[in-house]
Amino acid sequence: MANVIPHSLFTEFDINLFKAGKHYRLYEKLGSHLTEVDGVKGTYFAVWAPSAKAVSVVGDFNYWVEGDHKLLVRWDASGIWEGFIPGIEQGTKYKYKIHSHNNDIKTEKADPFARYCEQPPKTASIVWDAQYQWNDQKWMDTREGHNGLDKPYAVYEVHLGSWKKKNGWESLSYVDASEEFVDYVKKMGFTHVEFMPIMEYPFDPSWGYQLTGYFAPTSRFGKPEDFKLLVDKFHQAGIGVILDWVPSHFPEDAHGLGFFDGSHLYEHPDRRKGYHPDWKSLIFNYGRNEVRAFLISNAVFWLDQYHADGLRVDAVASMLYLDYSREDGEWEPNMYGNNENLEAMSFIREMNQEVYASFKGIQTIAEESTAFSGVTKPVHFGGLGFGMKWMMGWMHDTLEYFKKEPVHRKHHQGDITFSMTYAFTENFMLPFSHDEVVYGKNSLIYRMPGDEWQRFANLRLLYGYMYTHPGAKLLFMGGEFGQTSEWNFLHSLDWHLLTYDLHQGIQKLVQGLNAIYKKEPALFEKQFSPEGFEWIEWNDAENSVLTYIRKGHDPANDLVIVANFTPVAREKYRVGVPKNKQLKLLFNSDDSQFGGSGIGKKTVKPSQKEWNGREYSIEIPLPPLSILIYK
Repeated sequence: MANVIPHSLFTEFDINLFKAGKHYRLYEKLGSHLTEVDGVKGTYFAVWAPSAKAVSVVGDFNYWVEGDHKLLVRWDASGIWEGFIPGIEQGTKYKYKIHSHNNDIKTEKADPFARYCEQPPKTASIVWDAQYQWNDQKWMDTREGHNGLDKPYAVYEVHLGSWKKKNGWESLSYVDASEEFVDYVKKMGFTHVEFMPIMEYPFDPSWGYQLTGYFAPTSRFGKPEDFKLLVDKFHQAGIGVILDWVPSHFPEDAHGLGFFDGSHLYEHPDRRKGYHPDWKSLIFNYGRNEVRAFLISNAVFWLDQYHADGLRVDAVASMLYLDYSREDGEWEPNMYGNNENLEAMSFIREMNQEVYASFKGIQTIAEESTAFSGVTKPVHFGGLGFGMKWMMGWMHDTLEYFKKEPVHRKHHQGDITFSMTYAFTENFMLPFSHDEVVYGKNSLIYRMPGDEWQRFANLRLLYGYMYTHPGAKLLFMGGEFGQTSEWNFLHSLDWHLLTYDLHQGIQKLVQGLNAIYKKEPALFEKQFSPEGFEWIEWNDAENSVLTYIRKGHDPANDLVIVANFTPVAREKYRVGVPKNKQLKLLFNSDDSQFGGSGIGKKTVKPSQKEWNGREYSIEIPLPPLSILIYK
C-alpha cells in the first residue's frame, strides 16, 4: 500500500471560500483528522504552504524521516498539501517537514491546526480527536439570559497555572480545577470566569500571550477533553466562560507560524506592519484572505468546539494603529494619510459579525487602551462590533486617586468623577486585571495608603465604588481576598492570608458585592446607558464624598449610593433623595463582618428639607472610608 493515499476533505466550494477569506470552519478541513478511506483507518493531513516545493509528514511513526510520507499538492493553486496516511492513530506525534522554493530552505513546523500538542518545551503536534459528551445543554439554551448586556457581568480573571498549587509546586489539572476551582468561583458569586490564554504556548513567562498552538488547549494541565470538562462544569454551575484570544501577534519560535513555508505566510511581509517591537513578535497579515480565514476560524473554533461564552481580544490597540509603539519613520500611513490600520479594522469587523451571527448569547470584549471611537458600536453603524471594551482610563484614574493620602483627595475630586463624562460612550467593563499587579506596580492592597486598617478600608471602598459605578466588572484572582504580594506566574496565590480576619473580610465583601450586583436590577439593567445613572452631588470636594443614584427599568428599584473617601466619620451627613420614602441600608463596606467599624443606620426616613436641589433629604451617619448602598 502507498505511504500516502490521495484523499481530500475539501470541495471546490471550500477552496473558493478559503481563497476569498470567507471559510470560517477551516479546522474541519485543515490539520490532522482521524478518518477511514476504503475501509482502512488512518489520518488525513492538510496544510497550507503555497511556497513549498515538497511537504512531508514526519513523526514518531516514521522515525522523523523526511520523504517517506510526502503530501500531494492540490491542482487548484490553493497552496494546500494533503493526503491520507493509513495506520496513523490517536496520539501519534508529528510535524510537517517543509522544503521551500525560497532559498531551498527546509523547516520542521508544528501543525497550525493541531488540536493537541506535546507539553512544552517539546513542540510536536499530536493527532487527536477530543471526543466528549457535553452536559451543559440547559446553559447553552439559556445563556442569552446570563450573557446579555442588561445582565450582571462580574468576571473572575484567572491564570490557571498559578491559581493554586498541589504539593506546593504542581499546578491544578483541568480535572482538578473542574471540582475545586469551579466550586470556589461559584461560592464567591462571580457570574463569569475569564481564562488568560489557554491555547498552547511555548514560553511560561509570556503567561500564554505568545501562542504557537491556536487550536489546542495547553497540554500543561491535561488533554483537550479535560478542558471541555472544565468548561462544562462551569456551565453546569451557571457560570459563563470567557477565553483570552490573541489575534494581534505571535512568536518567532522555529516550530511556529513565522516564515512558515519559507515565505511570510501568516505575518505581514513589511516589517513596519509585520513585527511588534514591544513584544519581539510577528504581526498577522490582516489583508491576506487566507490569514483572515485562519483567524476567524480560530475564534469560531473556541465558541463551537469548546462552548466558550465569550472572547476577550488582547491588545486591540496594537492592531488598530500603524504607528503603535513606533517612532517617526518606522511606520507608513494608510491610503488616506492617517495612522489607522484599515486591514486590521476590516478583519475585526468581519470576525465580530461572524461570531455574533453564528453563536447566540456570546460576547466579544476588547482590551483597547485608547480613545478609538466606536469599539462597541455595531458594524452596520460604522463601529468595530465588540460587545464590551475594557475601561482602561477609569482603571488608571481610579487607582491614581486611591493611592493619594485621603487628606489630599479633596484637591483631586475631578479625578474620581471624570469617568462619568465618557462612561456611556462605549459598553465598558471595569478591569482590575493581572496587568495592575505585576512589574513593580504592587498588589492592590499595598497601593492603598495609610495604616493597616486604612489600607483594608480603602480596598473595600475601592471595590464598592467599582461595583456601583456603571459597567461590567472584572477582578483578577487574589484581589478578592487582598493578596499582598505581586502576582508571580510561578507561585500559588497566598491562600494562607485567609487565616487573618481582615483578608477574610475582603473576601466576604466581594461575595457580598457579587450578591447585591446580581440581585439589584438598578446595578445592571442600564449599566451601559446614561439613563441608569444620576448624580446627587459630585462636587463635595471638601468632604471627599460622592452621592449618586443607580437606576433600572423600575423606579422602585433605584439605589442611593454614598461614598466617603476620607477616614473621617461624619455623624450627620445630609443627602438629597429622589422621593419621600423610607430607605433601607442594603450594603455597608464598613460593616464589622468585613473588618469595618460597624457604623451605619439600617433604615432612614427622609425629611422635607431641601438639599442637593431636591425637595427631600436624609441625614445619616457616614462611616470612614466607606460606601453605603440604600434602597
